[in-house]
Amino acid sequence: MSSLFDTIVAPITGPGPAAVSVIRLSGSEAWSIGRSVFKGFPSEAQERHLYYGGFSTGDDGYGVMFEAGRSYTGEESVELSIHGSRAAIQGLLHECLNHGARAAEGGEFTQRAFLNGRIDLTEAEAVRDTIEAQTAAQMKLANLHREGALHRVVRDLSDQVTGILAAVEASVDFSEEVGEVDLGDLNPRLDSVTDSIEALLERSQSARIVREGLRIAIVGPPNAGKSSLLNRLLGADRSIVTEIPGTTRDYVEEQLDIEGNYVVLIDTAGLRDSNDMVESIGIQRSRAAAAQADWIWFVYDAGQGLSAEDSLFLQENSGALVIANKIDLGAFPKDQLGISALTGEGINLLLNGIKERFSGGPEQLPVPTQRHREHLREAKAQLADARGTLNSPRPDDLAAVSLRAAMAELGQITGETASPDMIERIFRDFCIGK
Repeated sequence: MSSLFDTIVAPITGPGPAAVSVIRLSGSEAWSIGRSVFKGFPSEAQERHLYYGGFSTGDDGYGVMFEAGRSYTGEESVELSIHGSRAAIQGLLHECLNHGARAAEGGEFTQRAFLNGRIDLTEAEAVRDTIEAQTAAQMKLANLHREGALHRVVRDLSDQVTGILAAVEASVDFSEEVGEVDLGDLNPRLDSVTDSIEALLERSQSARIVREGLRIAIVGPPNAGKSSLLNRLLGADRSIVTEIPGTTRDYVEEQLDIEGNYVVLIDTAGLRDSNDMVESIGIQRSRAAAAQADWIWFVYDAGQGLSAEDSLFLQENSGALVIANKIDLGAFPKDQLGISALTGEGINLLLNGIKERFSGGPEQLPVPTQRHREHLREAKAQLADARGTLNSPRPDDLAAVSLRAAMAELGQITGETASPDMIERIFRDFCIGK
C-alpha cells in the first residue's frame, strides 16, 4: 500500500456507463483539490451540505464536503457526483490527479477508516462481504457485522479475559495488600469465556453455508438424469443432455438463489468404470468434488434400480440423499425420494430440503469467518492452558502468559493486535473505490 498521507481519489460507484457516478477524494488536501475541480462550493461552504455547480471538465453536478472525523475514512473528504459516462469519469479523475491527488488502491478508503478508528477489522471485512453478497441471507449477515455485532461480542470476551488476568497479576504483585488469593476461584470465569467461544465456533459451522453457500454434488450412474435435474433446477439448459452414457465428462458448477439462500450445484460425471482416459479423469474429479460437498444427491434411474456399485457408493457416503429419477416411466421404492426431472414432479421436495438446510441460520447473531475461527480456536486453547495451571504449585506466571496470548488472539479478530502484513492481506482483496 502506498503512503497513507497522500490525498487519494477513486470512483466509489460502478464503472458505468450510468446516469450518475460518484468520485471520492480523501486526505489532507481533499477540500483544496475539491474546490479546484468543482466550482459549486461557495467560499463559506458548510460540510455535509449538497452544492450544485460546474466542474473544470465542463460537466456539471453536485459536491459534498466532509470534515475529518465525520467522513467514511475519518479524513477530510469530498464526494463529487457527475454524469456516469466513461469520458466524464476519466476527465474528472485526470483533473484531480493533476491537482495533486493519487489514484486510490483497492480497499484503501476502508483501510484508512480502520486505521483512523472509524471501524474495526470485523466491520471492514463486512464491507467487503456486503459488496460481494449474492443473496438476501448473505446481505443480512454482512449488515449485522458491519453494524458491529461481532466486534461487541469479541470485545466483551477480551474484557472478561482482561479481568481474569488482572486478578492473576494482583495475586503476585499485590499479594501483601490483597492477601492470599485462591486462583482456583477463577475457573468458573475461565469456563464462562470458553463456553462463549465454543458457542461462537458452533454457530460459525452451522451458518457457514450462509456465507459460503450450500454445496450440493449431484452424483450417480451415467444417464440417470443428473444433468436434466440440474437444468430443471436452474430453469435453463446449462448441462448437455443426451441418451448417450458418459456425456458429462467433468463436473459443472452452477450457482442458484433459492429464496435468498446461496446454493452451488455440482453436476458430476457418471460413476462407472471407463476405458476412456478423459472420462476417467472426470470421474475421479467428480468423486473429489463430491467428497468436499456439504450434501450429496445420489440420482439413479428408477427403471434401472440400484447396481452393486451404487450400493457400495451409498455405504461409503451414508449421508447422501437417494433420489429415484424418471418416476414418470416407472415405479420406485417408497422409502426413497422420487422425482421426474423431465416433468418437474417431486422437485419441490428437493427445494424444501434445501431450505431446511438453511433453517436455524444466523438470525440476529454474529457468525465468525474462517479467519476469525482460527483465532478463536487458538484463544480457546490458550484459555485451556491457563486453566490447567491455575491449581499448580506456582501457576501465576504461566497462567498470565496464556491469558495474554488469548487476548492477543482475540485482538487479531478486531485488528487491535493484527500485524501490518495481516492487515495488508485483508485489504488486498477489496475492489477499487472501497
